[in-house]
Amino acid sequence: MRTWRDRWSSGLPRMAVVLHDLAMVWVVWQGLHRLRFGVMQNPPSMAWWSTEIALVLAAQGLVFWQVGLYRGLWRFASVPDLWNIFKACALGLFAIVLGLFLYNRLDMVSRTVLVLYPMVLMGLLGAPRLLYRAWKDSSVEQGDQASVRILILGAGHSGEALVRDLRRFGSYQPVGFLDDAPRLRGSKVQGVPVLGKVDDVIEIARETAARLLVIAMPSADADAMQRVVVACERSGLPFRMVPRLRDVLEGRSLPGELKEVAIEDLLGRQQVLPDWKAIRGWLGARSVLVTGAGGSIGSELCRQCARHGARRITLVERDELALITAEANLRRDFPDLEYLPVLGDCGDPAVISYALDAAEPEAVFHAAAYKHVPLLETQLREAVRNNVLATEALARACREAGVGTFVLISTDKAVDPGNVLGATKRLAEMACQSLADQRGTRFVTVRFGNVLDSAGSVVPLFREQIRSGGPVTVTDPEVTRYFMTIPEACQLILQASAIGTHEAIYTLDMGQPVPIRLLAEQMIRLAGKQPGRDVAITYTGLRPGEKLHETLFHADERYRATAHPKILQAEPRAIAAREIEVGVQQLREASDRYDRATMGTVLRALVPDFKPVGTHAPQLPDATTVVAFPSRSSSRTP
Repeated sequence: MRTWRDRWSSGLPRMAVVLHDLAMVWVVWQGLHRLRFGVMQNPPSMAWWSTEIALVLAAQGLVFWQVGLYRGLWRFASVPDLWNIFKACALGLFAIVLGLFLYNRLDMVSRTVLVLYPMVLMGLLGAPRLLYRAWKDSSVEQGDQASVRILILGAGHSGEALVRDLRRFGSYQPVGFLDDAPRLRGSKVQGVPVLGKVDDVIEIARETAARLLVIAMPSADADAMQRVVVACERSGLPFRMVPRLRDVLEGRSLPGELKEVAIEDLLGRQQVLPDWKAIRGWLGARSVLVTGAGGSIGSELCRQCARHGARRITLVERDELALITAEANLRRDFPDLEYLPVLGDCGDPAVISYALDAAEPEAVFHAAAYKHVPLLETQLREAVRNNVLATEALARACREAGVGTFVLISTDKAVDPGNVLGATKRLAEMACQSLADQRGTRFVTVRFGNVLDSAGSVVPLFREQIRSGGPVTVTDPEVTRYFMTIPEACQLILQASAIGTHEAIYTLDMGQPVPIRLLAEQMIRLAGKQPGRDVAITYTGLRPGEKLHETLFHADERYRATAHPKILQAEPRAIAAREIEVGVQQLREASDRYDRATMGTVLRALVPDFKPVGTHAPQLPDATTVVAFPSRSSSRTP
């Protein structure tokens, strides 16, 4: 509860502003009338206070209050405050005219004064506010002699807003802008000059004694960002960037916070624009269940579901710390939703039965899986148990429980599988397809490649190796992979789920393949170091199960466009549902005996296109074919 001292201390400055504004109204009204009547030979006498003046103050004061003139702070006075002052002065004139007309029919009120009154009053109200802000800004700059001198790359809206924010902190001093637009050369933005082009950063940074570079180009595409980052790297100065609006809205950055340039800013990924209306129409007010809810994809799927209208979210996760963290983050950011955490293995029938009964989900996202390629090559039993048997058991339980939609998160490694991961995920796709029918649960499969910064992926590995001083380990100089960001992948998963049909397999547009060697070099440069000089790159050779290049499309699958330009639908290949059912049962029995030999035999029989890497001719870089993501109007036929 606030005390009278708190009310007094907070209300005193506002009261001072009210008295100042009313005093300005009195000065303008009196001054204009005295000037107008002073030119007359026999000017009428004018009282310093009268009922007429009281009415003027009352009418104008009420308008000030209604317009909200006292909700702003002089310290941050800006164009919106001037607009409010203009509206208050114009509306105040109408209120004064109406009040005085009813009081004395505007007797002894000069028409010239009525015309000049709002303009003069606006000047006397706006000037003190702007002068006060300029004084505070200058005092902050002068008060911190140890402020960091900053050179800003980009003189657009973000750069202008950055200057205003930096001046409020006082510990940073903007010394200039760099921008490639010729029309801005020699101009000033918020009093800070535009000194040259981005490519001139080395010379201008030296001349201005800048100690930090800030990239204020949140809407720049990947090519432009790469060019700017190269220029910053050549200067040898540390650099940061203004976060993109999308990162702020999705909670990955705070407003006004400068962030390091991340590798995803440079990989050429175009912004995804899902059909939010279709997603919310399908997801809104639904109960959803997510397996692997503590993982990179699972936790982001939970966030996306919470953001776009899900009513209840059930989190199934066997890692207790990951489950606690995911639930806590959701409750913090979306406190109004219902959450049901379930600690357990999604391959345990009792766990799944309990979760389905308690949550009554209308959609299930199966993100739980083992994904580490070299490890799974020697752990066939666990790969089959988790990726195949758990998926089949969960999918069957969902069909029996009448779940509306089952979404399997698959991988591009299921296309022409050359390792245990790809083979088990392909068999998981086939198991779901064998359970599908037109009357029951809708089974949707979504394939995509690597996601940036996911647990166990190459990006956090490289980051840790760079932090430790190296070396950064790359398997092969020619190896490439497809990447997308975690939020982008999850948004497209939801989009595919919203538009998906029975037995549908959807492939996401992964863009262009990224050479891992170039990825490592760029991450080293972003850390302020030079590849080969500060941090070494060593090549270790392809590990078990790894390919040089991944394939996005299978030769026997027909692809057609969907309503979204970054999603293609593949027509499922024909399977023998009975053989899949028998084979899965054989795998389950072999798993119980830990009979890896039988499991390997059955897996190869069920997935005939499984050709383990090393059993056929090696892939040569010269023979690599990069298949572009087909256009919406095209279809791919065998």
